[in-house]
Amino acid sequence: MLDGRLRGTVSRGLTPMAHGLEKLGVGPDGLTALGLAFSVITMLCIASGHLIWGMVALILSGLVDLLDGSVARTTGKVSPRGSFFDSVADRVSDALVFLGVAWYLARESAHLPILALAAVALAMLISYERAKAEALGYDARGGIMERAERMVAIGVGLAFDVLVPVLWIMVVLMAVTAVHRFVIVWRQASDLPALPPLLSGRHRRAGARDGDGPAAPARRRAERAGERRALRAARRSRP
Repeated sequence: MLDGRLRGTVSRGLTPMAHGLEKLGVGPDGLTALGLAFSVITMLCIASGHLIWGMVALILSGLVDLLDGSVARTTGKVSPRGSFFDSVADRVSDALVFLGVAWYLARESAHLPILALAAVALAMLISYERAKAEALGYDARGGIMERAERMVAIGVGLAFDVLVPVLWIMVVLMAVTAVHRFVIVWRQASDLPALPPLLSGRHRRAGARDGDGPAAPARRRAERAGERRALRAARRSRP
């Protein structure tokens, strides 16, 4: 949702800053590493109870995450290696932030950290569904609680010290997103008609660094569908 609707616009707005960083010799991999460092700071701030500073560090981490894609395109350094590094760094950053939240909540109750554990497990599941689907030639993007929404929700929880209610909402919406992505891929793998546009994950991450065009998932699905039809025809023709 937010990732598909706003990321491209924000990324284009950061292009002048990306040009400036290019002149300074700052590369996309360096920015990805910097974003990871901000995530470590976020974790430490939240765990120590400094929630406002944790929110500031979280915002800086998100800003750097947007900038690395802009710098990669500006410098012409878009590559599979950079995309892989960026994706792994995003997963580590998610885990660090939720670890800080669990550490902070452990002060209040021994059971509350389970909420953070459930949230990080669902976050990893949602990311895995997309990665596995794309590896198989399908598309599993979209959903009501993607990474951008998660970071915004955590930021609100930190700003107003309402982490527990926010985590409950996140867990429910992330579970819905995980089921939604599963259904999307299941229908594609079964050659069923696509879901309506609102639920089909049509929004694309304009800032992705893998260099894959928007038509690539559809092309891969068509190729795989043709292979499956040919295989079924061959099986029917056997004596």
